[in-house]
Amino acid sequence: MKRNLLKFLFYLLIVPSVSAQNFAVWKDSKLVLDNGVVSREIIVENGHLLTTSFKLKDNDLNFNNKSDEFSFMIDSKSYNGASGWNLVSFLPAKDKYQGNGATVKLKGTKELSGIELEIMYLLYPDLPVIRKQITILNNSGKEIMLESFDIEKLILSFSYIESVVYSNYGRQKHLGTYIGNWDDPMLAIHSYRKNAGVILGNESPGVLKRIDYSTHSNDANIGLTHVDDIYPFRKYIKKGEKWTSPRTFVIPYINTSDPWQVMNTSLSDFVRRHMGLRIFEYKNRPVIVSNTWVPFRVDFNDSLIINVNKAWADCGIQLSTVDVGWYVTEGNINKKNLSWDVNFGDWIVDKNKFPNGLKPVFAEAKEMGIKSGLWISVGSVAPETARIYKEHPEWGVLDENGLPINLHNPSQKEMLTMCFGTEWKDYAKNKILDVVRENDVSYVKLDLAVLTSAYINDYKHSGCSAKNHPYHKDREESFIVIYERLFELLDELHEQMPDLYIDCTFEVAGKLQLIDYAFCQHAEGNWLTNIEEPYPVGAFRIRNLAWWKSPAIPASSLLVGNMAIDSPDFIQELKALIGSFPIVLGNPMKLSKDQRSEIKQWTDWLKSMQMKYDYDLFRQDLPGFGEPTEGNWDGWSRINTDTKEGGIVGIFKQGSLDEERTVSVPGLDEKKQYIIKNAPDNIEVTRLSGKDLHEKGFRVRMTKEYDSRLFELELIK
Repeated sequence: MKRNLLKFLFYLLIVPSVSAQNFAVWKDSKLVLDNGVVSREIIVENGHLLTTSFKLKDNDLNFNNKSDEFSFMIDSKSYNGASGWNLVSFLPAKDKYQGNGATVKLKGTKELSGIELEIMYLLYPDLPVIRKQITILNNSGKEIMLESFDIEKLILSFSYIESVVYSNYGRQKHLGTYIGNWDDPMLAIHSYRKNAGVILGNESPGVLKRIDYSTHSNDANIGLTHVDDIYPFRKYIKKGEKWTSPRTFVIPYINTSDPWQVMNTSLSDFVRRHMGLRIFEYKNRPVIVSNTWVPFRVDFNDSLIINVNKAWADCGIQLSTVDVGWYVTEGNINKKNLSWDVNFGDWIVDKNKFPNGLKPVFAEAKEMGIKSGLWISVGSVAPETARIYKEHPEWGVLDENGLPINLHNPSQKEMLTMCFGTEWKDYAKNKILDVVRENDVSYVKLDLAVLTSAYINDYKHSGCSAKNHPYHKDREESFIVIYERLFELLDELHEQMPDLYIDCTFEVAGKLQLIDYAFCQHAEGNWLTNIEEPYPVGAFRIRNLAWWKSPAIPASSLLVGNMAIDSPDFIQELKALIGSFPIVLGNPMKLSKDQRSEIKQWTDWLKSMQMKYDYDLFRQDLPGFGEPTEGNWDGWSRINTDTKEGGIVGIFKQGSLDEERTVSVPGLDEKKQYIIKNAPDNIEVTRLSGKDLHEKGFRVRMTKEYDSRLFELELIK
């Protein structure tokens, strides 16, 4: 231990920048992480790595009581932070999003001889966030099998008897023991007795996420699925190689009776500023786009798309996507009127529909001020007619019997799923790049299952059981491999085409309406679902879905189809969509000149709000306006809480008997004055200080049973 301590002090001397940052220092034989808001003290003693203190500034509540720090299984044996580790070194750690902290390097003893860990802890300016990631190096001389990986292990200082879990994107309350699933990119554990709690965040992908609470004694664990879960994580690490886990994060809070307040502030700020989500890096974001799926399905050609785009332009739409049906396989080049699902794999433009190709159609759209997008199934082929499948059938996903399978829907025999644990990944990337470059495409909608289906309840109908694929050894390992190589594809697309907007749908993620941090770190958006019920049901569902996901996920990554622009109540539906990322469908050619002008007034207003406030990076709950429910009012704000110059507020009446409500808007500069204007006509409603907007609010009156109002809040300069 003395030798390790001397080595540790040597590292400290050669990296004074860590000490100068005050985010990570070695003090009294402890690693002290402290950014002035939150602190965590970590020691290695008697072969045990553990956190001894986890506190907020100026408060004595210790959130973590000497837990085991991490746990995993290697070759079916369980290990944790108490399994015998020697300290190797301490090094500074940073990321490109202002993260600063330290990496603790450990070397295993006895059974763990040859296993080395690098545990990275990061803190961020002015936020009570500690982020964590673990790299495992295998120098044991043999391949190891890693499973049941808890990256973060805490023992909380409050009992589950006095606590409640806010699960499922932080929106559902649960009492007692909790084992989370794919719908838990984050959750909160709130102690009523202490008026405090923690937000637990998990950046693991898709169906491999797991957060559990009080499975033993007030423990809270964040990481990857266990061997007894329905989608078990497994990773084989060859000798001499290493593997790095996804990240986790913890946000402690105190003196707050409602964790949603923390989700609206500390969590939202962390996700927006420091997590590295694609939507926050994408420049010149459109605020409203369209898609052909409803009503045209596959019944379109070049002249129809051109005429539809002219109508979209009249309405102020910024981007138009041609959905399924623009393509053929090599074996179907001369065939007409084929189903949308029998042409996957080769992605050849259908010359029966586009005799001169897509390029001139999209070029004409660009002259109208409209960018173009395309739908592509990122993992599917038509085995009977696709050239790529005939050349490489060995790239296909295999079931447990060794047979090719369609993971998306086994009843659709016309298509099969290809495995990202093969060279399919590079083929798909190159094919997408070819199509995007050739046709000046700005947006791709990547769709359909690659790992597990959003529609099939048979858990065995997932992953790839092939034994000869180069990047995974078995079905269990295929889960993480498919996700990781899918993300590599998305990142490589962005490297080649930085301005490409990638919509990676819930069907690719693998479960109904599934979206998480992992997918948002590699794709700008996620088509979450298809809603076609008429007003007021459809608009209500849109608002409910956005309310449900938005505590965890940026609202502007939430794409909700399929509201039709030619609906008689489209303006009401549009106002609901503005709480997420508005994507509209329908047939705009049916609209009169006056209807198009009315819609354009709204889209012009929306563009001006984005120019003034960058509102789409933000969304907050409004005090007193909860989950959208029948017989009530609901609402949201999209206030720029960084500049505090203003933003927009949406208020909705869903069959309520009340004709008037008071709207309180926090997050603005309390000392400055704001104008509240009605949208989209900009008629002034009132003027209030930021303090009065929060503490007194303004009144909104609606007499119709179902109605909505949007407002601009503008700083008086």
